[in-house]
Amino acid sequence: MTGGEVLVASLFREGVEVVFGLPGVQIYGAMAALRDQPAIRFIATRHEQATTYMADGYARACGSVGAALVVPGPGLFNAASGLATAYACSSPVLLIVGQVPRAFLDKGIGQVHEVENQLEAVRAVTKRRRRVLEVSEIPEAVREAFEALRSGRPRPVAIEMPPEVMEEGGAANLLDPIPVRRVVPSASDLDRAAEIISSSANPVIYAGGGVHASGAHEALRGVAARLEAGVIQSTEGKGSVSDESDLSLGAVLWPDGPLRRHFASADVILAVGTRLALARPRPEQQVVQIEIDPEEMSRNHRKTFPLLGDAKATLEELLERLPARESRKPERERLRAEIAATADQEPQATILKSLRAAAPKDTVLVPDMTQIGYYSRPFWPVYEGRTYLSSSYSQNLGFAYPTALGAKVARPDRPVLALCGDGGFLYNAQELATAVQYGIHVVVVVFNDNSYGNVARDLDESFGGSYGAELKNPDFVKLADAYGVRGVRVTTAEELGESVREALAQDRSALIEMPVSRMSAPRFFPKPSLSGSRKP
Repeated sequence: MTGGEVLVASLFREGVEVVFGLPGVQIYGAMAALRDQPAIRFIATRHEQATTYMADGYARACGSVGAALVVPGPGLFNAASGLATAYACSSPVLLIVGQVPRAFLDKGIGQVHEVENQLEAVRAVTKRRRRVLEVSEIPEAVREAFEALRSGRPRPVAIEMPPEVMEEGGAANLLDPIPVRRVVPSASDLDRAAEIISSSANPVIYAGGGVHASGAHEALRGVAARLEAGVIQSTEGKGSVSDESDLSLGAVLWPDGPLRRHFASADVILAVGTRLALARPRPEQQVVQIEIDPEEMSRNHRKTFPLLGDAKATLEELLERLPARESRKPERERLRAEIAATADQEPQATILKSLRAAAPKDTVLVPDMTQIGYYSRPFWPVYEGRTYLSSSYSQNLGFAYPTALGAKVARPDRPVLALCGDGGFLYNAQELATAVQYGIHVVVVVFNDNSYGNVARDLDESFGGSYGAELKNPDFVKLADAYGVRGVRVTTAEELGESVREALAQDRSALIEMPVSRMSAPRFFPKPSLSGSRKP
């Protein structure tokens, strides 16, 4: 077998069904092997940036590993932004990247796409990196990568190999995947945690993205029902419990709001799959933290009892140790109504409500860094896990459309909707061609204010005037038509909802443009100001 054939055979053994990539000279050996392996679908993007975004959307939408393939140097750098998002979102993305010929590695003499020690360029956004120099090393490298992707905290892994390794023939022992064992805390730690939680008068649960990574949705609902405790969700944790359930308290955890007051009144907080980066418990509040990453344990709150383990397995063990409580459903229902009323006070509410009413409950939403996207973080109701994909703290402008394409590849049975601004959409507008070529039917809404709107507003309001934020855009409807995508322009929230409903029902690629004027910042945004370090 050639090295490329060994690579593809190893990926197949690990269950890979799709590879997102962009062909190039240093990866011909892998491309030839993919061509001859019909069980793995190859989707060619129009820019390397989209390869890792699509792999991330794929991974998070279906709970499997997303795989990407790019050339070295500029290919790796272009793909790095998607790795950054996947890293922030704890998403299992495998990036396979080419290299220069073995004889020229790290010589710095100017080979095509050469970057010395290129894997160091993505050290900060990968969990593990490995260079492979022989065909015989490939199976071990792939199995090692998947072990890292599937165990502990899932984050991107990168493998690089020179072109000869993919093209040469050689002997290699193909390996079976390593079974992943779910980590569970000790019985004594579980007993102590159950004692702390059981003795609390007013417990609350705070759920993060680790619930999705572990598939802990049912276990979380069981513990919440046993405790009669409402579940607050981080942005990444949206959908941990269905927002139709009275157990869900949503994600509107902003200062001075009813949910913040409820959170602050809790005597014990059960934090599941989250490092509490934005939750900010009061110093005296007791936290019981279920976390798979030991480095995140107690990072953001000192008074923490740690439970190092897999969220699903740990919650199942806790459930056996927790006594049932009297119903507090009426209290939760009152709080849910109070929280829901806050949504109507925001200027973006009409548009978001129209979109939510138009989209089926199982719609996968991918919001970009745009006003309606920001507003969706607290206020978009989510009814199933893995149907709300944000960019977490990475907050990459332009990530939404290619990420949505990857999600649709993973879940072709689901409607997928991307919300973009005009500036962010043009980062990856060329992937309309990818959508058409491969029949990846995503609906994208482009809110067009002919500017980087948030930047323009902030500069005007806090820095003495906008500069460099105005944009000259194409006619988005004509742009969509040029790619063979249905283009529609609407002017009202009602028209937007009708167009989205129609497009999702038809399951075809569509772009819906809505011209908008400048929008005020959501109340939960910190007000920008000049740095205190700047002096006249």
